[in-house]
Amino acid sequence: MAASPSAFSKAKTFGKKIIGYPENHIQTVSSREWVFGLLPHPRQQTVDYIKSLFPIIQWIGRYNIGWATGDLIAGMTVGLVLVPQSMSYARIANLAPQFGLYSSFVGVFTYCFFATSKDVSIGPVAVMSLETGKVVARVMKAHPGQWDASFIATTLAFLCGFIVLGIGLLRLGWIVEFIPAPAVSGFMTGSAINIVAGQIPALFGIASRFDTRGSTYLVIINTFKNLHFATLDAAFGIVGLFSLYAIKWTFQYLSFRYPRHERTFFFISVLRNAFVMVILTFASWLYCRRRADNKGNYPISLLKTVPRGFQNVGLFHVDSELVTALAPDLVVATIILLLEHISISKSFGRLNGYKINPAQELIAVGVTNTIGTVFHAYPATGSFSRSALKSKSGVRTPLAGMVTGLIVIVALYGLTDAFFWIPNAALSALIIHAVADLVASPAHSFQFWRVSPLEFFIFFAAVVVTIFTTIEIGIYTSISASILLLLIRIARPQGSFLGRVAIQNGRDGRSRDVYIPLDDEKDRARARGIVNPEIKVSPPTSGVIIYRFEESFLYPNSSHVTSILMDRIKKITRRGADQSLVALADRPWNDPGPPRGAAFDPATADLHKPILKAVVLDLSAVGHLDTTSIQNLIDTRKEAERWANGPVEFHFANILSPWIRRALLAGGFGTANVDGNFITEVAPVFTHHLTQRKNVYDREAGEEIVQKTLDEEESTTSHVAPIVSTDTPFFHFDLTSAVQAAEQGADRS
Repeated sequence: MAASPSAFSKAKTFGKKIIGYPENHIQTVSSREWVFGLLPHPRQQTVDYIKSLFPIIQWIGRYNIGWATGDLIAGMTVGLVLVPQSMSYARIANLAPQFGLYSSFVGVFTYCFFATSKDVSIGPVAVMSLETGKVVARVMKAHPGQWDASFIATTLAFLCGFIVLGIGLLRLGWIVEFIPAPAVSGFMTGSAINIVAGQIPALFGIASRFDTRGSTYLVIINTFKNLHFATLDAAFGIVGLFSLYAIKWTFQYLSFRYPRHERTFFFISVLRNAFVMVILTFASWLYCRRRADNKGNYPISLLKTVPRGFQNVGLFHVDSELVTALAPDLVVATIILLLEHISISKSFGRLNGYKINPAQELIAVGVTNTIGTVFHAYPATGSFSRSALKSKSGVRTPLAGMVTGLIVIVALYGLTDAFFWIPNAALSALIIHAVADLVASPAHSFQFWRVSPLEFFIFFAAVVVTIFTTIEIGIYTSISASILLLLIRIARPQGSFLGRVAIQNGRDGRSRDVYIPLDDEKDRARARGIVNPEIKVSPPTSGVIIYRFEESFLYPNSSHVTSILMDRIKKITRRGADQSLVALADRPWNDPGPPRGAAFDPATADLHKPILKAVVLDLSAVGHLDTTSIQNLIDTRKEAERWANGPVEFHFANILSPWIRRALLAGGFGTANVDGNFITEVAPVFTHHLTQRKNVYDREAGEEIVQKTLDEEESTTSHVAPIVSTDTPFFHFDLTSAVQAAEQGADRS
């Protein structure tokens, strides 16, 4: 038998009492609205998500001759740089040179299908190659003879690519935003110095005399100790390095001197890598071809045999034992893979006026590295130097990567015989020349100091730690320091107590009130040159305190903020009740007042101090509140009312979110039963005459409410209505109205 309406009503009333549901419910944003707001159109959003996985669909149909011309020029230009550069980077990774070419082909060819950046060029990069080399060396030392270097590197590419692909598919690319630019620049600079230091011994032919993969400072010291053992390789290495910089600086000067021919000089300059490698290779062939000894060794160190074409192409099989061995290195390798690519793609997006999708870029990197395992490629990500070259060459679409890929294929199948005679010292010169650009310039470093001295120290620490320890520790140091600084900023925000300044328009004399930090603020804004320090700031009406938040009011900082607020209240207002008149036994232990026998309470004796009447909180910088912060605010109100020995009004200005309003209402703020009239600000509204009514369901409250509906046949009229609900007289549209209401309440009390 169904329950009677009266029984249901009683049960409903009883349930509301159990959960503490307010008797006078004010309609707020509902949880159901939030849930449905996440996926308002699930079918269409699913279709859009699938389409977004292949950005090429959006523009390939409009591809034209003009775009093709730009892509052809840019693709060929990048290809001529990529071929020698990728082979040299493979050496950093402890791999044979052909594996650099494999990674290059897969990177540039695959990326164009998934890219949201036209400028980025994916392939072997210096920092990732350095990390791959360290991982390969560690695993081979721990498991000698079990796996070869290429298999370890390809497995690392598969695992890192799979992780990054998962992050991209789940649209979690925003995680990268927690690592700021100074941290990225710091470990990139430290890694670049590490790479340069490791290549200088090969430049002089002394790399075999000591470990060039140790800590950077040790490599530098050992290089100086063994410099007198330099071999004939130095003739090729130093000449190559000098030639690369001479050509670069010469054409930079010519571009400045003759700006009309700047583009011509640019394209001549970017060919310097290929030009120098061809000349040095030809020179080494002339010198070495008849000087091989009985063991096949030559007077200088040569690249020697590079297998023709793609070797062992096929389905890659993952060894579970190797996965376990690689597990400790996956975090650092994945961070480098995604962080370097996202920072580069964002930089070129800002530079060339388009917006990249970080999650989609991670998908592109993930797919590139997982597919690359079929070709036995090693980890690849975005290259800054080649991306800059691609951008300056006038690239129009990501399809330029296919042109670059064709150049790599031509090199793999047609030039491998010539690669035999490339001097390793020349490859070291090429690496040094390419990687040196990753070192932050003094001007760039000083910019960090100007913007944020604390972040400069993060940058500096990352560089120093990377040089004196390892790249892994450098990355962990920079990320940990950045997150720690973020948490400190959240947990210790610098709010301000405000006063009033009446400013006038210089033309018509109209005046308005603005609120800026008071004179006694330690870090007041006008002391830092934002506002004229000679301006007189008037405190608000006696008994009123105005506080402006500078961060969201959340559990890490709520106790700190409310402590600051109460300290200020006790500093500038007097106690409402004389504690000397209260028996010692009745005083609270944590605030016992004056000692036994005191004639008066010092906290109430200073009559120049007012009694607290109202607190105005400016929430213009607050995007979120939580349960802990609301509870701390409730406790602060209770403590303030005990101090004032009477009611204290709490006014809130600039509420940004309906969820902040809902949280404050749940904490008992915004409404009160007080006597007197409140200032109500109104604004004109335009609407139809309201002639009908219907019942609608309040999803959050679980009850029916009456709402007026529009009669479309009636004429439109205008009238005025309150900007904010009159049910919440302590919530205000702006700070000025909040202060006026607080001062009115202080006068009324």
